[in-house]
Amino acid sequence: MKKNILISSVFLLLLGVSISWSQAIKLTNAIVIAQFDKSEDRYALEVTLTELLTQYKIKAMPSLNLLKQGADASVLADDILQKDLKSAGYNTYLVVNVRGYDRKFKPATQKITLAEMLEMTSIYHLYRDEATSVSFEFTFFRNNEVVRRDILKCGNISDRNAVLKRLRKKLPKIIEKSWR
Repeated sequence: MKKNILISSVFLLLLGVSISWSQAIKLTNAIVIAQFDKSEDRYALEVTLTELLTQYKIKAMPSLNLLKQGADASVLADDILQKDLKSAGYNTYLVVNVRGYDRKFKPATQKITLAEMLEMTSIYHLYRDEATSVSFEFTFFRNNEVVRRDILKCGNISDRNAVLKRLRKKLPKIIEKSWR
């Protein structure tokens, strides 16, 4: 009898975890962090995402507003800065990077902290000449833990501006369905 209760409890716990990952995260605020080596790519993507989020009444701020020019993004994981941001009404960090080109990708499943994520470098650029599509990965952190990951594939691209145009067109569907 005890064994059945234990098995049932574990099953319900796992079911609850999978349901919570599939439900919307109820995003109300976000610090937007784009992980790119080129500052112009970071700027373009952070501004684009911030504009899209504010259109949906989500309080958003690009990380470039918090960092000095050329500063390392890992500064955002500092406890003092996080407390200041929390008191300003920000408790969610949205890290976006390019997952790859021209294939179907699935969101990463590894457990990682915000500090570990910010220390990683991206090997991909916003656009690559031979690519016909680009896949973005969006990772949300609250309390230094991953709460959601999504992949968005933007196809039929021909240049950097086409990537941003496709992102502006496709991302609102994800915002409405999964983030609000």
